[in-house]
Amino acid sequence: MSDDQAISYLALKRGTPVFASDGVQVGTVVRVLDNVREHIFDGIDISTPTHGMRFIDAPEVGRITNSRVDLTIDAAAVGEQPPPGPRGATAAVADTARRVSRLWKRR
Repeated sequence: MSDDQAISYLALKRGTPVFASDGVQVGTVVRVLDNVREHIFDGIDISTPTHGMRFIDAPEVGRITNSRVDLTIDAAAVGEQPPPGPRGATAAVADTARRVSRLWKRR
């Protein structure tokens, strides 16, 4: 985890290194996704050396600084994330809906 001061997702730059929760650098930021109308952070598209492009949903992004992004998931879980859709998050929307649905069914 970085000692740098946290910044807004709006200030996150392309090429910023992305680190998994186990300390492994898993890639770099390609695109930041947000819902402009509602000012909500949707997630990031990252380029990984082993899994290609992956969409990382906002809940898996733990901390953003000028020098790095720290995820809440480990390196193995990064490879299990979906590839970006046409706008980035599209491929993950159905998966997220399924996860939320499962959470509500458990209650």
